[in-house]
Amino acid sequence: MKSILVTGGTGSFGNMFVSMTLTKLNPARIVVYSRDEMKQWEMAKKFEGDPRVRFFIGDVRDRERLYRALDGIDYVVHAAATKIVPTAEYNPFECVKTNVMGAMNVIDACIDKRVKRVVALSTDKASSPINLYGATKLAADKLFVAGNSYAGAHDTRFAVVRYGNVMGSRGSVIPYFMSLREKGTLPITNARMTRFMISLEQGVELVWHAFEDMEGGEIYVKKIPSMKVTDIAAAVAPNAEQEIIGIRPGEKVHEQMIGPEDSFYTYEYEHHYKILPAIHNWSNCMNRIKNGKKVSEDFSYTSDSNSEWMTKAELQAWIRDNAAKVGNI
Repeated sequence: MKSILVTGGTGSFGNMFVSMTLTKLNPARIVVYSRDEMKQWEMAKKFEGDPRVRFFIGDVRDRERLYRALDGIDYVVHAAATKIVPTAEYNPFECVKTNVMGAMNVIDACIDKRVKRVVALSTDKASSPINLYGATKLAADKLFVAGNSYAGAHDTRFAVVRYGNVMGSRGSVIPYFMSLREKGTLPITNARMTRFMISLEQGVELVWHAFEDMEGGEIYVKKIPSMKVTDIAAAVAPNAEQEIIGIRPGEKVHEQMIGPEDSFYTYEYEHHYKILPAIHNWSNCMNRIKNGKKVSEDFSYTSDSNSEWMTKAELQAWIRDNAAKVGNI
């Protein structure tokens, strides 16, 4: 890779992507594009002295600023988003401006600046969404898929990667339970609740794979294990009691990455699934299908029906190995 820009690059994903990509792929330049100057200042200290890392203050809502930032850029990872579910519910106009209008700006700017490849980050909440955040991310996914047609004669290609909450990330369930375990009681919204378990490193590797594999319009979904939330709680605090408090607004009992409506266009691979675009008959394109196996027409990929499960012992081992960064990524 030559030059890469990461929107929302000071977040959890951006920090890990920059670190891993510098080490493994040795790009000429990585531009961190975000609107938070303090986060940029903190991140710059981590990569001080590395001339490959650049920082650019800007917002995806600002199309003109994106045009300037994308000058000479070959690859883009679009990670910027308003993603806290309650924040989106109470500030819907702002969520739409960033997640939908921002996506449109990125697509337009990347086409006009002749960026080669763009990978956008999605979320499980975009599959059969029940809250505004999920609805805006579904809209963004559709925009990036259609961007391959919208590009016309330009060579810019767009793809999407989709995964759920990252293990140990700020505000997620593992550090939340860890902060409460000394109190002796952990709140559980629903005893049946399940969640997918993915590490930040796996998320970065999925983006790398998308860049290598994409023809344009694919949505990549990594195969990852599930856990019951009650088992997560037991792994974090084996001696704590669990109190059922009821499900919160906008929250699903089980996560869904691929719904049955997408099964007609979904193919299975060794380590991931790929939802192909329904438009322009692209779902029948052999360059996109490659060696994939078509899933059944009633297929869905949900955290409760998953064939792979993480044990409490495996989660405890992960927490021990990553104790320093839990809650800080």
